[in-house]
Amino acid sequence: MFGILVATRMVGDLYLQYPGQLTAMDDSDRDRSFHDEQRPELRARPRVKAKVPVELFAPNSDVPLRGATSDLSETGCYIESIFPFPVGTMLEMSLQIDTTVLAVGTVVTCDPQVGNGIKFTKMLPEDHEQLRAYLEAAQQAKDEP
Repeated sequence: MFGILVATRMVGDLYLQYPGQLTAMDDSDRDRSFHDEQRPELRARPRVKAKVPVELFAPNSDVPLRGATSDLSETGCYIESIFPFPVGTMLEMSLQIDTTVLAVGTVVTCDPQVGNGIKFTKMLPEDHEQLRAYLEAAQQAKDEP
């Protein structure tokens, strides 16, 4: 059963109300993105926050699903979607950076009504180089004051 967010704030806590049950959520549950930014990077390659247009081709489908990345690295990306794919789904992808980069990826995380973490499993060397150069430029632009 789904909870309803109660607008009441008591001593900095939010409450989720379920029929017959009231559960407190502490600040650490409320804003994961804030805390995620403070955690050390554990990925092989750091991700850059980047809204890059992407077309996804699911298995046995010729119709692309269009969306955008919320972050991107040389080894994977996160794509926001209210209808995410299950973990293990293999996707053909077309990323629109300065040029078109083609990749095959595997869904490694599934966050219902939020999106998917995708690990790149195949990419031509020239596409990988284009992606690396794009990410390097994006990181430099982010680091400039």
